[in-house]
Formats: sequence, C-alpha cells, structure tokens
Amino acid sequence: MRRPFFIALCVALFSLWQPGAVLAVQPGEALSDPALEARARALSTELRCMVCQNQSIDVSDADLARDLRVLVRERLSAGDSDAEVLDYIVSRYGEFVLLKPQFNIRNALLWGTPLILLLVGGGVMLAAGRSRRKAEPKALTAEESAALNEILTRRQ
Repeated sequence: MRRPFFIALCVALFSLWQPGAVLAVQPGEALSDPALEARARALSTELRCMVCQNQSIDVSDADLARDLRVLVRERLSAGDSDAEVLDYIVSRYGEFVLLKPQFNIRNALLWGTPLILLLVGGGVMLAAGRSRRKAEPKALTAEESAALNEILTRRQ
C-alpha cells in the first residue's frame, strides 16, 4: 500500500518541478512561423538570464528574461540572422549574457589560467620530488660516531 503512494508522490512532485521550463515562454510571445520560433528558442538557450545568472532566458521566469525573449523574436522577425541577434544583445548587455562565452584574445588569459596553474603545480611537484631523491644522508662526524657508540654500549 505504501509503495503506490510513494510512486504517486514522486510523480506529483516531479510534475510540479518540470513545468517551469515549459511555461517560461508565454503563448503570446511565440511566433506564428514555426521555423522562426525554433530559431528563437535555440537562441534563447544560448543567452543567460541576467537576474537568475545560471539559467537561460528560455527557462527563466524573470521579467528581464521575458523582455530578452521578446527582443530576440522581434529581431528575428525583422530579418536579422542568428549571429546578428547575438551581436545585438551582446553589444547591449556584454559578453556575460552568453552562456558559452566566446574565446578571443581579451579572455585568453581567463581560459588559459587553469592550464597554466596545472602545469606550474606539476612542475613544482616534479622538482620537489627530484630534489628529495638526490639528497643523500651525510656521513656522521667523529663526535657523532663517538656519542652513538657510547649510547649503544650503555644499552647493552
């Protein structure tokens, strides 16, 4: 008896969680041309909601995300290509609006820093390991040998 209730509860909770992504685009926002609407949805998945920051504008319910979805559809209806729409929005909001930032010379250091740090860390570890292997124990001085012999003879 408990198992069907648990399954029904899980299904109900999952169905409550899912509609957010489906209902983010309001019926009034959708374009009448299915090809343009598909392009708009594809572009909307590439743009970050500036309010939510880790969601695309396609799934965000924020007012700014809705405004950006409308703007994308307006630009596509005006005849802009996908690249022109993205360039227009990036020029207004900066490159942060892209969920997948472009690689260019301005952000090359940002993209390369993890690799540089990994290589530097590996080099430091390699150098530290080699320096430990090369270190050989020093021979005991005459005083140390005499002290050690004295300790050993006292123990016996």
